Amino acid sequence: MERSHTPLSTWFWAAYLVASQTKCMSAVQFQRQLGLSRYETAFGILHKLRAGMVRPDRDRIGAREGEYVEVDESYVGGRTRGEGRGVHHKTFVAAAIEVRQRKPGTAQDKRKDARYAGRVRLSVAADRSADSLCGFVESAVMPGARIVTDDWSGYDSLATRGFDHHAIAGRGDPAVAEEFLPIVHLVFSNLKTWLGGIHHGVSAKHLQAYLNEFTFRFNQRFYPFNAFRSLLGIAACVEAPTYAKLYSGEWEHPTSSGCLR
Repeated sequence: MERSHTPLSTWFWAAYLVASQTKCMSAVQFQRQLGLSRYETAFGILHKLRAGMVRPDRDRIGAREGEYVEVDESYVGGRTRGEGRGVHHKTFVAAAIEVRQRKPGTAQDKRKDARYAGRVRLSVAADRSADSLCGFVESAVMPGARIVTDDWSGYDSLATRGFDHHAIAGRGDPAVAEEFLPIVHLVFSNLKTWLGGIHHGVSAKHLQAYLNEFTFRFNQRFYPFNAFRSLLGIAACVEAPTYAKLYSGEWEHPTSSGCLR
């Protein structure tokens, strides 16, 4: 908000809308809701608020007793046409998510599958190498945590890096993924639906910002009344991008992993 020509009341309404809306909105919808005259103003405000959705010192996941972490990777992005078979401009994204068990004796515990998703971490990855994938895990997951992945070779060194690693054979088999990695695949499905349905696709340059927003909303879903307070609290302590840096590509969106870029 510093040195902004936008009224302070508009900033607070913007933060409230972003925090309270379950699925948020595109910059065009945001512009219309706030009555802003320029799309660029709405775009800039949204990205400044997204910068306030990542705590610089946020803890790593997987620390609770009795839970484990599913880790997987996927391509995110739209299709290309007229560039040849197999050509794409998708971006590689790594995900880690806590898998928790519902409390015994509750109505939810009587369901066929008592597992549910805890906190998630998402980051743009450079590639599928061990340095990228294992580096992401080290930055996002507590040492010693139990981790479940598929049998991709990029995860082979997790055990030597101090994790309780369990690799599931059958990479690419939907039945295996549904049984052993259901939570992380559900997260990727929701992420892609959200990006396509709300934002109609995003550029690779700004994808990390949208991953940060999705992570913030997902992790705050059980505490909707705290989201607005958390957003303002974090935003007051972190640096925000300028419009010029956003469009030039000079701005690097914050992430929990510093080893993937």
